[in-house]
Amino acid sequence: MQKPLLIVISGPSCSGKSTLAKKISDKFQLPLITKDSIKELIFDNMGWSDREWSRKVGGTSNKLLVYFLDSMLISKNPIIIESNFKSEFDTKPILEKLSKFGYFPLQIMCQCDGQVLFERFKKRSESAERHPGHNDSKNYDEFKETLLKGKLEPLEIGGEIMTFDTTDFNNIDFDKVYNKIQQLIN
Repeated sequence: MQKPLLIVISGPSCSGKSTLAKKISDKFQLPLITKDSIKELIFDNMGWSDREWSRKVGGTSNKLLVYFLDSMLISKNPIIIESNFKSEFDTKPILEKLSKFGYFPLQIMCQCDGQVLFERFKKRSESAERHPGHNDSKNYDEFKETLLKGKLEPLEIGGEIMTFDTTDFNNIDFDKVYNKIQQLIN
């Protein structure tokens, strides 16, 4: 019997993670847990203030995402999780869930040219499309170095890793990702 699939979508801010995760969720009708959805729900119910509060809520949101996996993974159905996962913090808890429930991980690493990514980040933070609780416009210096790298390192959880380059939204090959997922689900 083939192991069920856990799709882990990661990458830096503004690299297209949420867009890709939503498209995959819609196409395959799969449950999706995202860090920012949890974070924004906390903001809407508990308020927001400064960058420190945003960081604290972000850490809690990632912990809640992993916590919710227990109730989802028991189903043995494919599931998608999306966040800017960091290997040093997120490898161990996700690896424990994979082992406990016998899932096969597919990591999709969103990346982008660093300068393009930094400009996207600034543009989004100055628009009304981002929840104000993130305080993005107040953290350019905090994220600049990471954003200019254009990518994050994958988690050390085994499975397969795909790279998804979003530097030019007009040249994104969603079918490549869809075909890989279809192959792993079947």
